[in-house]
Amino acid sequence: MSHLHSKPIQIEILTASGWQDYALLDSGKGLRLEQYGPFRLVRPASQAMWRPALDEREWQAAHAIFQPSGGESGGQWHYSQSPLPDNWQMSYRTLKFQVFTGGSRHVGVFVEQSPQWDWISETVQSAGQPLQVLNLFAYSGLATLAAAAAGAKVTHVDASKKIVELARRNQALSGLADKPIRWIVDDALKFLKREIRRGVRYDGMILDPPKFGRGPKGEVWEFFDLLPNLLELCRQALSPRPRFFVLTAYAIQASALSLYYAVQDFLALQGGEFSCGELTLAEKSNTRLLPMAIYVRWRK
Repeated sequence: MSHLHSKPIQIEILTASGWQDYALLDSGKGLRLEQYGPFRLVRPASQAMWRPALDEREWQAAHAIFQPSGGESGGQWHYSQSPLPDNWQMSYRTLKFQVFTGGSRHVGVFVEQSPQWDWISETVQSAGQPLQVLNLFAYSGLATLAAAAAGAKVTHVDASKKIVELARRNQALSGLADKPIRWIVDDALKFLKREIRRGVRYDGMILDPPKFGRGPKGEVWEFFDLLPNLLELCRQALSPRPRFFVLTAYAIQASALSLYYAVQDFLALQGGEFSCGELTLAEKSNTRLLPMAIYVRWRK
């Protein structure tokens, strides 16, 4: 009998911990009740197919509720009394950043990503040399800042100029203004192609592509159509002796195993340690874990 795998695939459930000013208070009926600093927010959570554990009065005490409409992230915030401040500050370990209720359900931070920030920080620190790290679809920059604080030289790429400006403010808030970070507003695929032509190579890569998105010049990103192209370009842009690679995916109809096999196939990484699984948030009200995203990661 032949065996397809020399080692069993390691599937993990990672749960955000170490937060002082964030809590998932409750979830259910397709919603989540969260504490972001001084404010309670209610947002959609399609995977919360169970009943809420807390009394309805706890939910009614929310400061803002996001009502979705058509489209990927369309909708608007409704406030219980007056609108919230334009932004307010939160922190995770040594990182500080702004959060807000704006034009979408997203609030400036993906809390469930914090185990990845810790893993990236530990990986960069243990390398024993400054790593060149690329963060694509990099959003508000918490993974970028975790890598930079640990000693990496980071290239941060996002299609939204507004979001890159937010990430730069987060850099200053975190006291990391002197760290070597390149801030780039560009389409991820176009940027990678240019870097490959220039001969620029990276020791570590962080990818958090959306299900659907648009580049700064209207370029369309669709996860299932373009992920193979993205991974092939990443393979070409990796240094001869890469140290780590992490890919996270949200709101797609796929298993963590799908990401695992795709990354393993395209990158053909030799040796090292692979794992895949789910990023989750733990309810304060119950013992339930709310699934948020799937991921695969590798490090040497």
